[in-house]
Amino acid sequence: MSGSTAVMVLEDGRVFRGASFGATGETLGEAVFCTAMTGYQETLTDPSYHRQIVVATAPQIGNTGWNDEDDESQKIWVAGYAVRDPAKRASNWRSTTTLQDELERQHVVGIAGIDTRALVRHLRSRGSMKAGIFSGSAADASTDELLARVNGQASMLGADLAEEVSTDNVYTIEPADAHRFTVVAVDLGIKTNTPRMFAERGMRVHVVPSNVTLDQIKELEPNGVFLSNGPGDPATQDAAVDLTKAVLGEGLPLFGICFGNQILGRALGLKTYKMKFGHRGINVPVVDHATGQISITAQNHGFALEGEAGQRFDTPFGVAEVSHTCANDGTVEGVRLVDGRAFSVQYHPEAAAGPHDAAYLFDRFAGLMEGV
Repeated sequence: MSGSTAVMVLEDGRVFRGASFGATGETLGEAVFCTAMTGYQETLTDPSYHRQIVVATAPQIGNTGWNDEDDESQKIWVAGYAVRDPAKRASNWRSTTTLQDELERQHVVGIAGIDTRALVRHLRSRGSMKAGIFSGSAADASTDELLARVNGQASMLGADLAEEVSTDNVYTIEPADAHRFTVVAVDLGIKTNTPRMFAERGMRVHVVPSNVTLDQIKELEPNGVFLSNGPGDPATQDAAVDLTKAVLGEGLPLFGICFGNQILGRALGLKTYKMKFGHRGINVPVVDHATGQISITAQNHGFALEGEAGQRFDTPFGVAEVSHTCANDGTVEGVRLVDGRAFSVQYHPEAAAGPHDAAYLFDRFAGLMEGV
């Protein structure tokens, strides 16, 4: 941890003063908190955190350093990082560098030594909000000037970010064993472990840009289509919703997670809304209403679908239903067509640093393609 002063300013004027962590400078984003006790490397490299300043609720961060294997994308996507007590040394046989050094190398501005409990309680009561972290010469400005910079940034509500994190070119992940199916994965902010989970089940995965067309998908002759996780406001994704409707119209099996759940829900006629502070962590209980089973899940979302547990509704593609809800607050956590050919969940069944309760959903998708 650097000895220089850093300050974190929230849009409502609340100020937290601490020490510089990572790169020195200025960063702006939406302040959110993550309750995960492990997996900070996966969190920081998750494209769904694009333009967000992540506050870690775990008090000590950085113990296991940074390695070359656990990244969920090609870079750190968070806008900033706020922690209580950064580890003074990395202690893990897989570590190749420290968290401090990696944040500095990738120019990610952070703050350490603040009361993260007070900050998280504030965000829980007031909701996620615009924020900024300032260190070095950037922290010399007056509080009023820093507050003006914070409030001058664009809101996450209405933010169209999927194209900013999506791949520019199609790339392919080959199956680990014998080829069974071909999947087209629409990259709205996909994590590295998702194609790996498909590949382990004999699926060849063509990862395509978010602006892909139905004709381009059909040229790849898929057995199914996947909608990935991603950042931003799902209400901005009219093109992705129209693509999803076209895929459903073709009768192709479809599976979505997180942002993909919101896109499928919109394609089926549901609306979305911005949550007060969202779900971000690896310990969220979700009820599958078909079986009554509760899965402990990893999540990262600040938007959700409108709906109630077990709700059924008509769509141009057949009857649909709300299939999963959060046991904590009733938030919609999954939707599906009752005939089974399309389903999605709000959580992350591919969670590399979290529970594996929901990994069976990849097998469900395989079974769906096998039956077509």
